[in-house]
Amino acid sequence: MDKKTILAFALSFVVLVGWSLFFSPEPKQAPIEKDIAVQNIQPAPIGGKSSVNVATVPPPGPVAAAEQTVFQVEEKRIEIDTPLYKVVFSNVGPTIKSFKLKKYRQTTHPDSPYVELVTLEQGMGDYLTVQFDDNTVGNVNNKVFSVDRDYLKLNQESEPATIAFQGTSQNGIAITQTYRFYPGRYGIDLAVTAANRTENAVNGVFRTTLKALPPQSKTSYYAYVGLALFLDNKLEEIKVGDPGEEESVNGNIGWVSYEDSYFISALVPKIPSKGSFKAKHLPSGVLEGVFLPPSVSLPPSAQATSEYQLYLGPRELGPLKKFGKNLDRAIDFGWTDIIAKPLLYVLRFFDQYIHNYGLSIILLTILVKALFWPLTHKSYKSMKEMQKLQPRMAKLREKHKGDKQKLNQEMMGLYKTYKVNPMGGCLPMVVQIPVFFALYRVLGTCIELRHAPFMLWINDLSAPGRLFHFSFTIPFMTPPYGIPVLTLLMGASMFLQQKMTPTPGDPTQAKIMMFLPVIFTFMFINFPSGLVLYWLVNNLLSIGQQYRIYKKPA
Repeated sequence: MDKKTILAFALSFVVLVGWSLFFSPEPKQAPIEKDIAVQNIQPAPIGGKSSVNVATVPPPGPVAAAEQTVFQVEEKRIEIDTPLYKVVFSNVGPTIKSFKLKKYRQTTHPDSPYVELVTLEQGMGDYLTVQFDDNTVGNVNNKVFSVDRDYLKLNQESEPATIAFQGTSQNGIAITQTYRFYPGRYGIDLAVTAANRTENAVNGVFRTTLKALPPQSKTSYYAYVGLALFLDNKLEEIKVGDPGEEESVNGNIGWVSYEDSYFISALVPKIPSKGSFKAKHLPSGVLEGVFLPPSVSLPPSAQATSEYQLYLGPRELGPLKKFGKNLDRAIDFGWTDIIAKPLLYVLRFFDQYIHNYGLSIILLTILVKALFWPLTHKSYKSMKEMQKLQPRMAKLREKHKGDKQKLNQEMMGLYKTYKVNPMGGCLPMVVQIPVFFALYRVLGTCIELRHAPFMLWINDLSAPGRLFHFSFTIPFMTPPYGIPVLTLLMGASMFLQQKMTPTPGDPTQAKIMMFLPVIFTFMFINFPSGLVLYWLVNNLLSIGQQYRIYKKPA
């Protein structure tokens, strides 16, 4: 009974992991030169009391052509440099052309380029735009804006600073976009103001468009890659797998985002409001998300301001929690979330003092093992008692092989006589399954392990550990090719653990159990070394516990 339960659990794990690995769902540049009319509009203040404010401005009166400053403006690149990131804006749009995170590099090499959040290629459109769309031909989308500065650098002691883009559409709607940057945070404030300079009322909407080109393959097991939003107080991941596919949702929207394995680009309205979000998978492979809040009516000489916060940075629990607005809900561990997040906090706590996530994983494994020590002790002890009954059970099977009812009665009598609970070996294991899968999700997806070194050849706990690198390919192994020492040690520990476990009465079942370490070794060969390290340490602790119980006199 115990062995069948363990076998079912192990095979279920194989199916779960195998399914996640093999079946998980996976133009010309805008003109750079335009004639535009630029009017003197003061940048909108950031920090008002509402997400969209409509106000009346003094009527400008008829603006004669001579009073307008019409001049030729070429595309400008505006660079903002802070301790956390380096961003390049274009005044065409305006939009972000590059956003590099200075604390994260593309590889473990110290001179590797910074991580780039703008993944679009030439001709794929703009990464992020927020515009006032009044459904006319004269919109300012992809128009050239004037900008009040060309460069901005902030150090750790700097005060927050702003840049402002100003432009006017052909039909007289003046747009001002004001960005405020902070030296020590990934959050950026954004206020977009639309001012009606015409004599007619205008209806429009502040349209947000977010585009990204997903990577060819995931860099993290179980991490979601795609468009997501916080809808009606819960996380919604919008999956549009095939080119041309669209999905649309409506409700109270707290934020919209694009997420990859370790980073997130999110736009957060200052005040959540009813709206719609449409996700598209474009033929180019680009994912496009369009967020439309309620429409705004602008009488003549009136203006409306919509305020947002941007978060462009790591999917890390600490910074996201500090940012607020429920953005930390973007980190989701599925049905294990209620267990996984506390485990992640404990892992981060250990690292604050040890400064080595490999050692922190070992401590976390010991802590979890200690918490479940009484349960696993009871399980192993029950298995030991069951082992003593194997000869008697074999005789009963032979005696009553043609009468299952009689066999079951005799078995229950045997358990009662020797005071053995046949479920005693499996029930403690069932209690531990949610914790095990929670650890599996945490160690397979958290950004804390990305490029985190352990010791010796293991310099990235989020990637497979390889000793030596080979130029030739190795079956079942993803690049880089080398000797998976940690995985082989894990497989050996599983084999030793199986040898120490009481042999089931069924010879076929016994052979399958002994073959499981080989299956797990092949399965773990491409797993992150942090996850393999956890499994290895857990096996070693289990071996020690089994040895203590099985060698103890009855």
